[in-house]
Amino acid sequence: MRDVLAGILTAHARGDSVALATVVRTWKSAPRPAGAALIVTAQGEVSGSVSGGCVEAALYELAAQVISTGIPRYESYGVSGDAALQVGLPCGGVIEVFVERLTPTSWADLPGVMQSIESQVSVALATVVRGSAHVGRHLVVRREGVQGDLGNQRLTDTVAADVLGLLESATTTVLHYGSEGQRLETDLEVLVNVFAPAPRMIIFGAIDFAAALSGAGKLLGFHVTVVDARAVFATAKRFPQADAVVVDWPHRWLAAQEVDARTVICVLTHDPKFDVPALIAAISTPAAYIGAMGSRRTTADREERLREAGATDADIARIHAPIGLDLGARTPEETAVSIVAEIIQVRWGTSGVPLTCGTDPIHRRRD
Repeated sequence: MRDVLAGILTAHARGDSVALATVVRTWKSAPRPAGAALIVTAQGEVSGSVSGGCVEAALYELAAQVISTGIPRYESYGVSGDAALQVGLPCGGVIEVFVERLTPTSWADLPGVMQSIESQVSVALATVVRGSAHVGRHLVVRREGVQGDLGNQRLTDTVAADVLGLLESATTTVLHYGSEGQRLETDLEVLVNVFAPAPRMIIFGAIDFAAALSGAGKLLGFHVTVVDARAVFATAKRFPQADAVVVDWPHRWLAAQEVDARTVICVLTHDPKFDVPALIAAISTPAAYIGAMGSRRTTADREERLREAGATDADIARIHAPIGLDLGARTPEETAVSIVAEIIQVRWGTSGVPLTCGTDPIHRRRD
């Protein structure tokens, strides 16, 4: 959804209404996740995507109706039989979409949400998408406060408290409540869209492979930091796509960082004096992925050094080494693809085998 916020602001600056279509939930192989969004302006301009092209045409017509009437709509799009050739999802998925009209006054804190996102401050937008007169009401939640009103104080307070927990985990989801905010009831559905700072990719080792990996990391939406103790190699000029280049010993720098469960750490130094201390520091964090470059001989030697430094078998099992999937990579660019492929595979818990060899859904849900 963050991709369309600027378009909403631009339209509002002209005084135009905007129809916002947001994915609420998906099943099977729907290509876009909950929170994906598309906007249609009163002038007919379109931005964003909710299905990769499968239902956008139908939503364009629906958005025009919503702009005209001001009445929100909740629609389900799927595929069965001949529907695949008409409106639906030929890939076999199902999505539910909430479409609402936004005017320059209906969501007063939109500029503030944009500012929070640009400042890397976590913020969440809670929208009532189903349930009586509350539909279309918004609540903006930050750690430091709440703005908006969902229709009554109890509902507002209950949703705000629950959304604070989702901010910590950066989770976009749907919550259910009674009409007065009662938990364990289902009168209302509230879509919570969380905008969290970009996850971090930390690369140790200012080498050519790191330059290629920093570009691949940016492509995936990571905030990329390259760290090396050698000032002659760790320069911004050598890593133009990195968000930060740091001259410091990797383990010392990492010890001073806040590492969360979305962070990935890639140790590319393959030099014991750098990578063993860095990996010892890394395994003490909740990082989602830890990988280390090196040949199989280097990997075996490093594992012995790690054990001597106090690492357990469970600690070593967290380290993906040699780093990356077996793609036959040779160049730095191919190796970067191999590494980010493994990061994606670990994130979703999939097999990593060719899709032609499997039968599981292509687009997995993160349960």
